[in-house]
Amino acid sequence: MLKGKTALITGASRGIGRAIAIKFAENKTFVGINYNTDELGAKQTLKIIKEKTADGIILKGDVSNKNDVEKIVKTFIHKTKNIDILVNNAGIYEREKFENISLENWNKVISVNLTGCFNLCKEALPYMKPGGKIIFISSQLALKGSTHGAHYAASKAGIIGLARSLALELAYKKINVNAITPGTIDTNIIANYTEEERQKRIKEIPLKRLGTPEDVANVCLFLASDLSSYINGETINVNGGLYIQ
Repeated sequence: MLKGKTALITGASRGIGRAIAIKFAENKTFVGINYNTDELGAKQTLKIIKEKTADGIILKGDVSNKNDVEKIVKTFIHKTKNIDILVNNAGIYEREKFENISLENWNKVISVNLTGCFNLCKEALPYMKPGGKIIFISSQLALKGSTHGAHYAASKAGIIGLARSLALELAYKKINVNAITPGTIDTNIIANYTEEERQKRIKEIPLKRLGTPEDVANVCLFLASDLSSYINGETINVNGGLYIQ
């Protein structure tokens, strides 16, 4: 579905980002694997991609840092000449009540999760042609709020606003922009859940299972392909029916 395309994916060393990178590689995409701290994970992602008879490049950098993002994009472009697909996935999540959130932590979460998307889009857009796709990974908490992460929910809600705005602005360039809002996905974010907490959440989900990174990657593949050419400015829930709009 994506043969011959190029895709830059942020936060691709593990979890949802890795699953997207692998899914794209299975469809013969050249993948840019961005990471900030997990070098071993990024190398493992690249190893899996090569096993899929695809290719890619590892791109270290903090998406909240403008200089890092400039280097990420320049390194990718030096290898590929253009960006067909940009997936803004990198993010951090700190579980804490609003009364305990410091201004420092608020700024850190917003800077990575939201400003990071802004940075990547600013640098990548000059290298995107008609037919290009920008995909944002938001969260169901952007829609329903959070009792333990107001900064995270706010950053993810901001991503939806950014995605919708870019969808309107870039339509004339024939660049599609959409967002995905995952529900409870079985990644490192819920690694600290007790078995009791996991089972409680599963009971709350109509489909009676946690989501997998592959569930999100499948939707991302659809949005990155020509099958979604008339979908623009949408927010797609991937949550097993936990939150229905």
